[in-house]
Amino acid sequence: MFCNQCEETVKGTGCIVKGICGKEDEIAVYQDLLIYLCKGIAIRNLTAMKSQKDDPNVGLFIAEALFSTLTNVNFDKARFVDMINKAIAIRDALPVNGPDEPDACRWRPASENEIMEKGKAVGLLATGNEDVRSLRSTLIYGMKGIAAYYTHAEILGKTDATIEAFLQKGLASTLEDLSVDEMVALVLECGEYGVKVLALLDAANTGAYGKPEITSVKTTVGSRPGILITGHDLKDLEQLLEQSKDAGVDIYTHGEMLPAHAYPAFKKYTHLFGNYGGSWPHQREEFESFNGPVIITTNCIIPPKDSYKERIFTTGLTGYPGVIHINADADDTKDFSAVIAAAKVSKPPQALRQGDADLITGCAHDAVLAIAETVITAVKNGDIKKFVVMAGCDGRRKDRDYYTKFAEALPKDTVILTAGCAKYRYNSLDLGTIGGIPRVLDAGQCNDCYSLVVITQALAEAFGVGINELPIAYNIAWYEQKAVTVLLSLLSLGIKDITLGPKLPAFISPAVLNVLVKNFDLKPKTTVEEDMARMIPKA
Repeated sequence: MFCNQCEETVKGTGCIVKGICGKEDEIAVYQDLLIYLCKGIAIRNLTAMKSQKDDPNVGLFIAEALFSTLTNVNFDKARFVDMINKAIAIRDALPVNGPDEPDACRWRPASENEIMEKGKAVGLLATGNEDVRSLRSTLIYGMKGIAAYYTHAEILGKTDATIEAFLQKGLASTLEDLSVDEMVALVLECGEYGVKVLALLDAANTGAYGKPEITSVKTTVGSRPGILITGHDLKDLEQLLEQSKDAGVDIYTHGEMLPAHAYPAFKKYTHLFGNYGGSWPHQREEFESFNGPVIITTNCIIPPKDSYKERIFTTGLTGYPGVIHINADADDTKDFSAVIAAAKVSKPPQALRQGDADLITGCAHDAVLAIAETVITAVKNGDIKKFVVMAGCDGRRKDRDYYTKFAEALPKDTVILTAGCAKYRYNSLDLGTIGGIPRVLDAGQCNDCYSLVVITQALAEAFGVGINELPIAYNIAWYEQKAVTVLLSLLSLGIKDITLGPKLPAFISPAVLNVLVKNFDLKPKTTVEEDMARMIPKA
C-alpha cells in the first residue's frame, strides 16, 4: 500500500505497511482499485451523456464510492468487494467508447488475487512524476470531501447534477495527459464546487431541521441508560430520536454530532440529553466509559477495542469487520430497535470529568447575521479587533495542543469563528464574551463551514471592503479529505494568507507548494508566539 491522504501519514510521507488510521494493506489496495474503476465509469458515462445514453445513477454511486475511501470511514473488506463488483457492473452496462479506451474502462478480475495485484498497480505511485501525482492527488482528495458532503445532502433530498458531473470530469482527468496549468485549474475548480456543495448541504440541513439557534449544550450525564451517536448524519439522529422517545433511555451526541442540539427540529425531544466527550481521537476511552451502545453514522471510526466492540453499531457508508451494520430499508428507514434494546440493559454513562462546562454551538450564518448589527458595532467601537477562523479537524498528534494554547493566548478583543471537530481543542475554555457575543462562535460540523463563508462575505459587504481586507486571520487545522475540500474552497474564493497545520499535506510536492505560496500566500503553522505576532500584530 501507499497512502498519504491524511495529516498523520507515517513519517510525513506515506503509510506503506499499515495505515496510521488502522487501515490494513488489503483495504488500502481495494480502495485504490475502486477509485480506478470509478475513473473508467466516469470516462464512459461522460461520453454517453453526449448521446443521452448515460446512467443517471452513476453520479451518486461515484460520490458514495469516493466517500467510502475517506479516512476512518470503512474498514470492511466485504463491503469493498461488493462496491468493486457493482462498479464493474455499472461500467460494463455503459456504451463502449471504442478499442482505444483506457484500461480503467476495460479491466475485469478473474480472481481475488488479480484484484490485489491490480490494486497495487494502479495506486498513487503509478504516477511517476511527483508534481503530476501531487496535483492529481490534491484533486482526488478534494473530490473525496465533495463526495462526502454531497452524500449527506442527497440523503436529505438535495441533489445537483453539475456536482455529480464535476466528480466524473475530475476522475476522468486523472487518466489524461494534461498540462500543469490545466491541472491547477481543475484543483481550483474543485474548490469552486466545494463551495457549491457546502451551500447545497446547508440548504438540505436547514430545510429539513430549521435554522440553527445559538444553544448551550450540557456535558454532564444523567441517571438513565444512554445511546451515544457520533458522526455527521442528522437524518440518522432524527430516526433514532423518534424511535427511542418512549424507551426510557437518553440520547447523547458525540464529536461532530454536537451541533445537532442547535436545530429547532431536535429541541422537541426531551431525551436528547446532552453531549458526551470530545472529538474522534478520544473515542476509545470515551466509548469505553459510556457503557451503552454507540452508533457511528459516518467518519470518523477508529478500530474499536474488544472491551466495547460488541456495543458498536455502524450505518451508512461506515463499516468495520465484526461490527453490526444497520442498513436502510427501501424507504430509507433504519431500524434502531437493536440499539435501543441494548441501551435498556446498559449501565448509565460514567461521568468523564467533574465540573464540565456547557458548550455553545449553533452560531451558523443565520444566527450570527441575526446579531450582525451588534457584531458590526462592536468592531466599529474597537471592542472586537480581530476575528480568527480556527476551523477544521482534530487529530491525535501531541502538537495539536498548539491550537489550545493559541486560543488561550488570543487577546481578549478577538473572536474565534470555528466549525468542525478542531473546536474541541478550545470550546470548553472560559474565554468569555464581548458585549454578550461569545468569543467562540461555533458554526457547527465541518459540514457547516459554508456558514463561515457567508459570515465573512456579509462582513465584507457591511464594511465595504474586499474579503482579504477584513480584520480576519485564518489558522486552519486539517486531518482528512473534507478539510482539503474546505481549504480549496477558501482558495477558490480568493482568500489569502491562510495558516495551515499541524503540518502541510504530504501529497503536496515542493513545486505545487510554491504555486500555492506564490498565488495564495499559504503558510505552515510555526509556534504560537510567531504565528500570533504575524496574525495579530500589536498596534
